[in-house]
Amino acid sequence: MMANPRDILLRPYITEKTNALMAENKYTFIVPLTANKVEVRQAVEQIFKVKVLNVNTIRVMGKTKRMGKNIGKRSDFKKAIVKLAAGERIEFFEGV
Repeated sequence: MMANPRDILLRPYITEKTNALMAENKYTFIVPLTANKVEVRQAVEQIFKVKVLNVNTIRVMGKTKRMGKNIGKRSDFKKAIVKLAAGERIEFFEGV
C-alpha cells in the first residue's frame, strides 16, 4: 500500500538550476530518503493531475560545517527530478 502522496512530496526544490530545468518541463522535489521512483511518480500524478514521463532520484549527502570549534553535519536528503509530458505544467505560486 502506498503512503499518503503528501508524505512523499515534502516540498519543491527551487534554485537557479531547477528554475532552468522547468523550461524543459522538469520539476524538482525533496522526498524522503526511503521514497522510490514509483511512489514519487504516483504522488505527483495524484496531487497535480499531470502525466509523468520519467523520474530521476539523487541522494544528496549533507555537508560537514563548523561553527567555531564545534563540528556539525547538515542532514542528507533525496531529491527527485520529474519530467512531465508535453503541454503539462505545475504551478507552485498560484495567486501570487
